[in-house]
Amino acid sequence: MSLRSRLLIGVISLVIVGLLIANLATYLALQRYLLGQVDDLLTSSNTRVTAVTALGGNGPRGNPAPSQFPTGTVVELVSPNGEVITARVSTPFGGTASTARPVLPTSLPNSGMDKPSPPFTAGGTGDVDQFRVTTWPEDSFDGNFVVLAIPLNDALSTLRQLLALELAISLAVVAATAVLALFIINLGLRPLRRMGAVAADIAAGDLSRRVEPATGRTEIGRLGLALNSMLDQIEAAFDERTESNTRLRRFVADASHELRTPLTSIRGYSEMLRRGASDSPTDSEQARRRIEEESIRMTGLVDDMLVLARLGQGRPLEKEPVDLKAIAVDAVADARVVAPQREITLNANGTVTVNGDDTRLRQVMGNLVRNALVHTPASSPIEISVAAGEETATMTVADHGPGLAAEDLDRIFEPFYRADPSRSRDSGGAGLGLSIVSAVVTAHGGKVHVRETDGGGATFDVELPLAGT
Repeated sequence: MSLRSRLLIGVISLVIVGLLIANLATYLALQRYLLGQVDDLLTSSNTRVTAVTALGGNGPRGNPAPSQFPTGTVVELVSPNGEVITARVSTPFGGTASTARPVLPTSLPNSGMDKPSPPFTAGGTGDVDQFRVTTWPEDSFDGNFVVLAIPLNDALSTLRQLLALELAISLAVVAATAVLALFIINLGLRPLRRMGAVAADIAAGDLSRRVEPATGRTEIGRLGLALNSMLDQIEAAFDERTESNTRLRRFVADASHELRTPLTSIRGYSEMLRRGASDSPTDSEQARRRIEEESIRMTGLVDDMLVLARLGQGRPLEKEPVDLKAIAVDAVADARVVAPQREITLNANGTVTVNGDDTRLRQVMGNLVRNALVHTPASSPIEISVAAGEETATMTVADHGPGLAAEDLDRIFEPFYRADPSRSRDSGGAGLGLSIVSAVVTAHGGKVHVRETDGGGATFDVELPLAGT
């Protein structure tokens, strides 16, 4: 069942229940009022005197005449065994007496002490369906009972008219409510139908669509805000997944390309040995040396990819106090051994301690320094500094080489990316060094940036949280 149908049924059901309660309360209140008027007349002392007088009993003169009772009122004198001795019927002047009589119970109610019994309803004969009756014993009639019965035709007719009127009004109210509720519900659900149309487009693949209305003033508007927020997250997640899949495919393709070169070399030199190169000491030595070099290259490449994979899986690193100044001092010493002709300076004042993995942080510094050594001229100086701020520690490696193009700045940390595509793998590596730097720094809760060095070149800034922050 649709939401519109459920809302319409709910509204109409509430209206029907409300009308039933109101109609029943009105009916019962009017019935009680009409019967109360008849009961007041039955129990009035003047009415009793009039009834006794009508039957020929003793009563003061000047009391109301029997004809002043409601038309059809029956006054009977009944013996204790239920036999009707005398009966009088109130008839308008010139009218015909009614033949209707109350159907009395076998045992008449007796309140005693010459008082009337509480009024009760009894059936009737003829054209009267019900009478309102009271009885009392009368001494002037030798202990026989006086029965005073007033027909309820007028009261019952009024109540029937009330029922007919209530039924007509209720039907009209229910019909009007159904029409108005249907209009209001359709008007209220129109935004939901628009949302449904937009949702169909989104389900078809158009994640850029957004639902309307999206406002905090209404419930549906707040739903629109929530849906749009969810759609933003879904679109971002799809974009991220697409980008991740693209990076993965590129990574697999680049890894295959990088591994194919050493594997091809190893296979080629192995075939040389199998075909007789082992007979020549020179050729044999060269083949074995090249196989070993390519094996070492391939092992390093696989190790680097394994590091990236483990960091990408979020595997926890060691968390222990590490002195970044000591790491920088060792990196400078290693660089001076590799490139003694280089001008390599270190600017580090005091101990700078962070919580992290010493081995991986040394790998970060080593990769940055090696990147500067490989991609800058031999005469280009390299500047290394370590400093501590309020909450972060900064390691900086700056060179004064050719620098990076603007289009390279956004991709320099991607796996296997080379700013110079023509660069030799022997001198430039596989392009995983800066990717490992970015992954290790991110795993430590830090950031790495690259910017242009004043005067030309590239500067890499690594920011890590200080220990205790």
